[in-house]
Amino acid sequence: MKDNLQKFLNLRQFHICIIFIFIISILFIVGVISLIYSVEGENHLPFQLSKIVLISTIEGIDIEDTTNRWNLDVNQNNDIYLYIKKNEQYEDTEIIESIKLDNFNFIKAPKVGSAKILKPDSNMEGSIFKNTKENEVNNIEFIGSMDSSIKELKISNQGGLVIFRYAIDDLGNYISNEDEQINHNELLKNLNINNEDLKTKFSFDIYMYLNSKKTYKSTIILDFPINDIVNEGTQSTEITDLENIVFKRM
Repeated sequence: MKDNLQKFLNLRQFHICIIFIFIISILFIVGVISLIYSVEGENHLPFQLSKIVLISTIEGIDIEDTTNRWNLDVNQNNDIYLYIKKNEQYEDTEIIESIKLDNFNFIKAPKVGSAKILKPDSNMEGSIFKNTKENEVNNIEFIGSMDSSIKELKISNQGGLVIFRYAIDDLGNYISNEDEQINHNELLKNLNINNEDLKTKFSFDIYMYLNSKKTYKSTIILDFPINDIVNEGTQSTEITDLENIVFKRM
């Protein structure tokens, strides 16, 4: 009787051990899958961020001044172009409902001026941006549409451009009565501002909302200024290596 009871207990303990090992294995597999997903994200997105183009410029805005020949309010502007394209390998039909940029966070703010995020200006003729109070935003949303319209914050529902500006305003005034013409590329140098003063790192989240109610999110981190803008003037760069930008299903 005792032998039979002992055999039963041993068998029961064996089964408990097997179940325990099975549960641990499942948790381990789930953990590995979650880790891989957190690193690699979605492997088969319906739409992809194909490249990022950055253009940095120096701007001097005329201020009415009856005393001086030139009185320019100096800004340093950085225009960010996000290219969204359809994934041709994606079998199902998807439609972009909207692309939203949110949660802007300055990891390192510039030492000078006022850092601002700006949306495209809806009324400006001949240019996309105007550094005014009404264009300052905390987030930007481009609505999916049949046609693209940057000024109306519309993106084609099958992919297109999302554009915004990071500006450093109020860098100072350049006043002169001697210059015949103004070279805007030299304004920062004339104000004794260096690249280190402008150095910025900020992050933001990009959300991709689809009509199928699927939502994908990624975080993008950008560094400014581009190259030596103080001494060289207008600078631009194209980022095509986007492996570190991982989209995850929300």
